[in-house]
Amino acid sequence: MSMTDPIGDMLTRIRNGLQARKTVVASPASKTRQRILDVLEREGYIRGYTRTDSEGNKATLSIELKYHEGEPVIRTINRVSTPGRRVYSSVGDLPRVHNGLGISIVSTPKGVLSDAEAREGNVGGEVLCTVF
Repeated sequence: MSMTDPIGDMLTRIRNGLQARKTVVASPASKTRQRILDVLEREGYIRGYTRTDSEGNKATLSIELKYHEGEPVIRTINRVSTPGRRVYSSVGDLPRVHNGLGISIVSTPKGVLSDAEAREGNVGGEVLCTVF
């Protein structure tokens, strides 16, 4: 069976792993997922990730979750733009998450960026998810 929302699936795996206090969660690999994880790592929400290629051309991502004093660093992680409802935003209308304490991850012509990086580069795009 094909997966209709692979990004939403990865975000749900991260959310479930944080609730279960896991240190590592696994997800199927894709370039878009890796770019989203790059942003999360740059902004300090995860420790990192590794890509492992296995037989049958199926690669997986092992995502290392981050905790601070026993509490997850990521409090909420929500999908904004879904396959059934795409959400696009210009650079002036990019959403601020919790008044700038969280981030929005945006797919732009310059790549997948955080909302602050998109404002700095003066580009808008598809709002993939919000993280706080």
